Amino acid sequence: MVTIPTIVIAAPASGSGKTTVTTGLIGALRAAGHRVAPFKVGPDFIDPGYHAVAAGRPGRNLDPNLVGTDLVPRLFAAGSAGADIAVVEGVMGLFDGRIRSDDSGSAVADADPVAYGSTAHVAALIGAPVVLVVDGSGHSQSLAALLHGFLTYDSSVRIAGVILNRVGSPRHEQVLRHACARVGLPVFGVIGRDPSLMVPSRHLGLIPAAERSTEAVAAVAAMSTEMTVSLDIPAIVDAAATRARLTATPWSATDALEPAGSPVIAVAGGPAFTFCYTELGELLTAAGARIAVFDPVTDPLPDGTAGVVIGGGFPEEHAAELSANITLRQQLSEHAKSGGPIWAECAGLLYLTRELDGHPMAGVLDAVGRFSPALTLGYRDAISVADSVLFREGERVTGHEFHRSVVVEDRPGRSPAWMWRDSSGRPARHGHVTGGVHASYLHLHPAAHPAAVAGFVAAADVFQHTAPDHTRRAMTEPT
Repeated sequence: MVTIPTIVIAAPASGSGKTTVTTGLIGALRAAGHRVAPFKVGPDFIDPGYHAVAAGRPGRNLDPNLVGTDLVPRLFAAGSAGADIAVVEGVMGLFDGRIRSDDSGSAVADADPVAYGSTAHVAALIGAPVVLVVDGSGHSQSLAALLHGFLTYDSSVRIAGVILNRVGSPRHEQVLRHACARVGLPVFGVIGRDPSLMVPSRHLGLIPAAERSTEAVAAVAAMSTEMTVSLDIPAIVDAAATRARLTATPWSATDALEPAGSPVIAVAGGPAFTFCYTELGELLTAAGARIAVFDPVTDPLPDGTAGVVIGGGFPEEHAAELSANITLRQQLSEHAKSGGPIWAECAGLLYLTRELDGHPMAGVLDAVGRFSPALTLGYRDAISVADSVLFREGERVTGHEFHRSVVVEDRPGRSPAWMWRDSSGRPARHGHVTGGVHASYLHLHPAAHPAAVAGFVAAADVFQHTAPDHTRRAMTEPT
């Protein structure tokens, strides 16, 4: 089995410029003739979108918290098929991972110096060397001490070199280079302070590439040009070639499940719904589904829709436009009333409510969505509390929440989807299960739950063959 050369782009802390460097490096490698496989550590949906623009192939996530340690090398092997080099963007600081809590909600110290799900953990799982991106704007000679700490903190992590970012002057560069030399780390590139390289952001981080379209392409091109000039690309390629030889059977959607029918599954896309793991489409296809992507801002449900998947994104940024698509809102309401399967995560949950920030939505759920200044963020160990088109009661999952919104005015009598412990350690119920609808804030990685995908496709296939004729017409014809 061929070992794909791989480099992991990490940093001492968040905000050091990993995404800019990673995206630009992918683009620079591609411009040099490489076939680059892009990856992101953790549950982030936005960074892989920029990676995909730069690489010309889907960006994928590597997250032990969501899929387990055994699946990470297999997903990596599958995602790097056909490439000659892989670039992995880390998450937060190199050793930052999931912070676990006890039953009272208090943080529990991790006995392992390499935190579970951290960039260092994933780098070890795939045997890849690390390059540290250091924000030089606040550093001088003391950078040597910081790098010494990272080099000696844990021997399982191989740091191959440093990229100096946001360097202020030639004199500043000289001082930082001396600091790197003192600890024996080569400098793979020096990037000056250039605000134009920053990707625009808002309340949940970077604006998704799918929303910015031509602007995103231009931003990626600028990053790629900068990294071509500023980075020692041959040295980085040589470092990537030192990846340890590890054997992992590539993950395959067709191996993970059997076909469960051939229904049309409508998958929401467009600027309002940009959060979707690449493996979902592969699993839906392997289960026999015929995928029809639609934009809820402008489109009706695709012809023959039997099941609907509405993932994450930013519906609050497009609430007026979503509300104006009355045809689709009515079709979704009718689909749900007739028992049609709907799988909604986070943004999808908000879209199914009666209204979002005063704008009428699909009205599938008797609840109201509101933008919130408070950020809800973190992994959740959840238990399914009701049978649904996805899970059986009592099944356990680990998912991720990431939103600045709340769902209020939930009517009594609803059946929740999940139960997990809140920040105070108390068990709380979340989400909705009603008829064929499963909706909640929880994002799941589908590769960890192929049976849920197969169950959803099977439910849609049954609905396709049993829905009354008037329901089929309502699903496929504008009103």
